[in-house]
Amino acid sequence: MFRETTFYLSRVLGKKVFTDAGALLGILSDIAVSFEAAAPQVAALVLKSGGREVIADYVNFTVSEEKGQFIFRCPEPVAFPSLAENTLLLKKYVLDRQLVDVSGRKLVRVNDLRLAVMSTGTFLVAVDVGFEGLMRRLGAAKPLKSLLGLFGVKMPGKLILWHEVETVDIGHAGIKLSKPYSKLETLHVSDLADILEEMDIKMQAEVFSSLDDEKAADVLEELETETQLTVLESLSVEKAADLLEMMPADEVADILEEMAEERAEELLSEMESGASEEVRELMEYEDNEVGSIMTTDFIAYKISMTVSDVIEELRRLKPESSSIYYLYIVDESERLTATVSLRDLIVSAPATTLDEIMNTKMIYVYDTDDIESIGEIISKYNLLAVPVVDREMELLGMVVIDDIVYNLLRARRRKL
Repeated sequence: MFRETTFYLSRVLGKKVFTDAGALLGILSDIAVSFEAAAPQVAALVLKSGGREVIADYVNFTVSEEKGQFIFRCPEPVAFPSLAENTLLLKKYVLDRQLVDVSGRKLVRVNDLRLAVMSTGTFLVAVDVGFEGLMRRLGAAKPLKSLLGLFGVKMPGKLILWHEVETVDIGHAGIKLSKPYSKLETLHVSDLADILEEMDIKMQAEVFSSLDDEKAADVLEELETETQLTVLESLSVEKAADLLEMMPADEVADILEEMAEERAEELLSEMESGASEEVRELMEYEDNEVGSIMTTDFIAYKISMTVSDVIEELRRLKPESSSIYYLYIVDESERLTATVSLRDLIVSAPATTLDEIMNTKMIYVYDTDDIESIGEIISKYNLLAVPVVDREMELLGMVVIDDIVYNLLRARRRKL
């Protein structure tokens, strides 16, 4: 009768591997798993024999526990193929490496690996990232457990199921898997940005380049300035410019202002003329001016439009939520004349024209006003966004509360 069992990689590395007849095949130096199945399945053993390493096909091997030790056995003859594609050596490329705990949304270090022997094969099922795994590697887990037990203390351990982690520290070693980093796509961009910031430069570049353009642009926007510059430096000018075009112009301006002038100009020249010009205009503002933090992604309509027209247009544009805190009304010369709240728009009848629900008593700021003044305005009037105009009242953009908070935090970090 078959009996399922589990074992740790650290418990079998360096152990002798035998044939069923008792002949020594070699010393186990690594285990290769295949990613062809739903779960990583052991496909081969790496054995040291006669001063060299050989790959032994795992198809006929069995694992059994004898006197507290796990023993690999195989009938003769043993096949010694080359390592197949889409396989991963556990000791060489996973043990002691970093990977992403997708559920915990953080980088962790692999102290040990847990495998399960089932009727259908032997599978990699979990990673040990806890203190117990580290002590097991050092051969001190059992005595330390006994010692702590005398005081009623348990040794801290932590296992994470393999399907909840993503390997990230293997690509620059030449390993190619069929679905690299697919689990990272499930993470929120803010979490993914935090994880990228913990990686070394090589890992950052590799993981970032694996993202689709839309996700990459969103993640880039969430990164700290230093990491943004590092990531952009790792990309070609064409790729970097494409991503910057997908970001809000004010965010791009902030990034390029921290970049070497020559590199910034190179990227601006590569960007589409409309996007590039918008960024250049924002970069002309002084750091303490409102215009330096305003976004040009605002929504403005003519006074004659109906509620139905506006809602239909919003459905077509699918704007970011911050872009529709308020809708703005402009005249034929693009001068700001009124505002409309999203609430008033939704509760009004479809045939209602904007002039029937608009508010002409507007709170606005000039693009050259001091940044500190806008924080007071938002707080005083309990606003989520404030329109920004020039001295002729032409609508240039808006400042949302998120940007105010970010600017305050950035100023505080600089003081520290």
